[in-house]
Amino acid sequence: MEMNGAQALIKALEMEGVEVMFGLPGGAILPVYDPILDSPIRHILVRHEQGAGHMAEGYAHATGRPGVAMVTSGPGATNIVTPICDAYMDSVPMVVITGQVGTSSIGTDAFQECDTTGITRSITKHNELITRAEDIPRVVREAFHIATTGRPGPVLIDVPKDIVDPKHPHSKLDWYWPSDDEVAAGLPGYHPVTTGDPTAIRRAAELILRSERPVIYAGGGILKARAADALRELAELTGIHVVTTLMARGAFPDDHELCLGMPGMHGNYTAVTAMQRADLLVALGARFDDRVTGKVDAFAPGAKIVHVDVDPAELGKVRRPDVGIAGDCRLVIEELVEALRELAAHGVEAPDRRPWRSTISGWQERFPLSYEPPVEGDALKPQMVLEHLRESVPEDTILCSGVGQHQMWASQYWRFRHPYTWVNSGGLGTMGFSVPAAIGAKVGRPDRMVWAVDGDGCFQMTAQELVTATAERIPVKVAILNNAYLGMVRQWQEMFYDERYSEVYLSPDLPDYVKWAEAMGCVGLRVESPEEIQPAIDKANEIDDRPVVVEFRTDSREKVFPMVAAGQSNDSIQVPPHQADATHRTGEGGR
Repeated sequence: MEMNGAQALIKALEMEGVEVMFGLPGGAILPVYDPILDSPIRHILVRHEQGAGHMAEGYAHATGRPGVAMVTSGPGATNIVTPICDAYMDSVPMVVITGQVGTSSIGTDAFQECDTTGITRSITKHNELITRAEDIPRVVREAFHIATTGRPGPVLIDVPKDIVDPKHPHSKLDWYWPSDDEVAAGLPGYHPVTTGDPTAIRRAAELILRSERPVIYAGGGILKARAADALRELAELTGIHVVTTLMARGAFPDDHELCLGMPGMHGNYTAVTAMQRADLLVALGARFDDRVTGKVDAFAPGAKIVHVDVDPAELGKVRRPDVGIAGDCRLVIEELVEALRELAAHGVEAPDRRPWRSTISGWQERFPLSYEPPVEGDALKPQMVLEHLRESVPEDTILCSGVGQHQMWASQYWRFRHPYTWVNSGGLGTMGFSVPAAIGAKVGRPDRMVWAVDGDGCFQMTAQELVTATAERIPVKVAILNNAYLGMVRQWQEMFYDERYSEVYLSPDLPDYVKWAEAMGCVGLRVESPEEIQPAIDKANEIDDRPVVVEFRTDSREKVFPMVAAGQSNDSIQVPPHQADATHRTGEGGR
């Protein structure tokens, strides 16, 4: 069947099962927008290309399916670079299609030309400039295969205008669809590792059964591998406590007796200190990020390391493992469980871990996550807002966050019981992520309630996408924790820069968030006192025909604790001031 390149591109997306895409048309990509009118694919028109990328990410986080975004050349492509990098850092499957000037104009500095593949080469899993219309089906097929297998990530396809323009002779092709074998043959160097080495798995099992103070260090790879059930089976079989990184929140239920919560710079005291005192860390789909390790040389100094990751490049990158296993987390964990059962059947038993469990229980009792209650006349405590919100929504609600203090409070004070209910920007730390990501998550899971928790600084970066949400009838809900500052920057300036607050003040009243929300077609609410919190949340939860924005006026003096200062050892973790005396009584690190 003969068709033009634009038709082939849309048909290829249909063949890949794409149901929705996010984008904004422009000159170079315009020919591709015409066949969308005849396609069952839902296109969501964004107000900025960055929004398209973050929506695609949110969709992927919530569904596990690759998000798709399409933008034009030049500024359209450069505007989506940030979401591409964000997806690359957090291993989010995404396919981005960018328009490009015609093949004969490439390299001439034509209008809206830029070297998109060059710009994105270091932040994509793969990218490709298509130069022939007949290559379109193959390239699209390969893009989705690469984005979703092995370690997931973003793939970019750059499409010159002439090969998709129905009026151009370069645009004609005979339709075909590559088979799996043809895709594999076309990618001879791409062989993602899936199953783990049996000898290494046996050694890992032996280490687990010899350890007295083990901790499972679960990272975002657990979620990417759909390994939450396997993780729970491993933890319950061995009785080993689990920490879940910022990217793994929800991978293990927060209300499980073996859950220690989030480790890292703003992790809870027990999670951080248990890792420091462990004699074995079983790292599953985690990459020993600097926000978790603190000073690397001082991180978990007495621990042996079992490291499982689908990306062999992660093994030994930061911390050399005693046993490194390249493979899919779910498959490796299942194989590890079998090895442990086999050893147990032969009479191999773990040592008595009751003292370790008692030590952990003591830390949990002495240093729970806590904050000082507000005094009458104080602004709202952000932690209190999150607690109210947490208790007012279904437990499978999808929570999205921006980046900064509100992100840490959200991760700390929410109670994650289900996987794929937490959507945030981890590795890149992208302000402005929350609102568009929440829209994408709601599109992917329209059956779920979706709340975005944002800061006033983050909200001002991408709030215009609420126009998209209103126009497309996507009823997300947004909670703005408005402390009138770039809150995390202010916290660092207060703690490490002698309270020299340089360029950090925003304003409690400018803009007027309620009027802004209403101007974008949303319901706007403002909360200024504790007694107003619950009624506002209840009202927001009742509205399901349009987006809702609730502005909470919060205390700008409030800091995120616990905290490990950048570059410091995790042993120097700082707890809230009202817990500091307990730290001093038990010694550094709670020993």
